[in-house]
Amino acid sequence: MRKAVIWLCVLFLVLSTPLMAQDDGVRVGNPSFLRRLVSAQRIENAALLQFKQLKGQAQAKQALLPPDHPQNVRLRRIAADLLPHAGKWNPRAQEWRWEVITLDSRNINAFCMPGGKIAFFLGILERLNLSDDEVAIIMGHEIAHALREHARERAAKTTLTNLTGRIVGLLLFGQGGDILGAAGSNLLTLKFSRDDEREADLVGMELAARAGFDPAAGITLWEKMSAAARGAPPQWMSSHPNSESRIALIKDHLKDVQPLYEKARVAKASGKLPPTLRKEEGETPVQPKSPNTSNAPRGMPRQFPPAGPSL
Repeated sequence: MRKAVIWLCVLFLVLSTPLMAQDDGVRVGNPSFLRRLVSAQRIENAALLQFKQLKGQAQAKQALLPPDHPQNVRLRRIAADLLPHAGKWNPRAQEWRWEVITLDSRNINAFCMPGGKIAFFLGILERLNLSDDEVAIIMGHEIAHALREHARERAAKTTLTNLTGRIVGLLLFGQGGDILGAAGSNLLTLKFSRDDEREADLVGMELAARAGFDPAAGITLWEKMSAAARGAPPQWMSSHPNSESRIALIKDHLKDVQPLYEKARVAKASGKLPPTLRKEEGETPVQPKSPNTSNAPRGMPRQFPPAGPSL
């Protein structure tokens, strides 16, 4: 009886899931209906709590770079260009309180948590000597994970696969508040599937193109990542498709986003860009041209625990 109820609920979710409207750009299909088995608000609340804890730990270690640090200024400016295009992939993104931080760590890593909390590790910016276009590809990829609600989907799949009928019942009928802990979903260390990674690559490439960043920069980015992976792969690359397959994916889909990039590049040059999404309270919009960050001042390098859903 219990199984019949569960499958009826699943069938209802399939039939009630609207098709995603597609215009130009990449094609990735609809988000998994399974994500609806877990509350989006619950996932985002858990992400906010974990993000606050991460910031507190970083602050205590003097590893949280100040908002006026050149790399932070640079990242917020790039985010401000990307975010106006997030609504196509998730209308709820317009209500998220977006935030961008930089952690003073040599780890090669970056992530975006559910609800729009973005973090970059200084190591990925400086050790790979990333251009703005390459940063936009990384940031677009991480934002795509949040927009496509991959963490929510993974929590639902983990629950359906590993937990008892009692926990499934809690999910379906909204009782209890410990489902994330029961499912073992630590959002700071969550690993996504290869399908999720491929989807994030494509959506992130489109976000970058629509914002006026060269989508072909993904090729040079993954060449750098491949070189950095010799010996031991960086945290950012763990459990992910290899660089060669990702470069091939980018090349196969450049034709889908190149017209978007050309159009956005012209608009950016003329100053005709869309308004950014809602910002974190108290955050000042960042407009200046990116500084030369190769000589940017910084504190002493500090090892900070690698965290976040790696690319």
